[in-house]
Amino acid sequence: MGILSRTSYVIRSKINALLNRAEDPTETLDYSYEKMRDELQQVKQGIADLTTQKKRLEIQKRRLEENVEKHNDQAREAVRQDREDLARKALEKKQAKMNQIEELDGQIARLQDTQDSLVQKKDELQSRIEEFRTKKETMKARYEAAEASSRVSEAMSGVGDEMADVGRALERAEERTDEMEARSAAMDELMDSGAFEDVLSDKDSIERELEAGRSNSEVDAELETLKAEMGKSEPAEETEADVDVDVEEEVVDEEVEAELEELKNEEDSS
Repeated sequence: MGILSRTSYVIRSKINALLNRAEDPTETLDYSYEKMRDELQQVKQGIADLTTQKKRLEIQKRRLEENVEKHNDQAREAVRQDREDLARKALEKKQAKMNQIEELDGQIARLQDTQDSLVQKKDELQSRIEEFRTKKETMKARYEAAEASSRVSEAMSGVGDEMADVGRALERAEERTDEMEARSAAMDELMDSGAFEDVLSDKDSIERELEAGRSNSEVDAELETLKAEMGKSEPAEETEADVDVDVEEEVVDEEVEAELEELKNEEDSS
């Protein structure tokens, strides 16, 4: 095999492979079905044209038959009038018309045979088309089912490049999520242990706790003041110092009352 022959063979092989990959069997079947329907339509049109021609010949034949009957009447009338010459002339025309009728009969018969043959072929073609249509739909259903099954199998097995990319993306996302969760948990643990100080503050954890305590005390004091203003303060419990003060106040009150009583007695005696 020469270089040119080998090159031509390789090119044809490549083109054939490309066509096989690009070809959609369902589209090919639909196209073939439409071509067969076009052929059937052409056959039907041919039968219609043939039938039209046959009908024209039959009409022409009927007219000739009417002329034959007319020439018969003319010949009889000529004989009654003793016009043999006219009778002969009418019979000659009748014979010519009968010859034409005979020729038309042959043409009509041939057209009828052709029409019958075409009708038979049309019926056979229509039957084949219907059979092909059934096979076409069955084959299309099988092809689509096989194609869908193949796609599902590739997706389930992860053979497709896209599914492989999706799998790798999921793995990377899972690894990144685990890393972020571990980092967040580590930071929380370090913050709880006080290992990390507030980078925006120069105070250590003890100072921050003391400040929090002072802040809570100030809040409690302000709350008590607010409750007192609104008349909702609770009576405080008496301490020992408060009891001593109350006793001293009672003693002072008794002494004052005794002095007042003496003054009244002096006024009364005077």
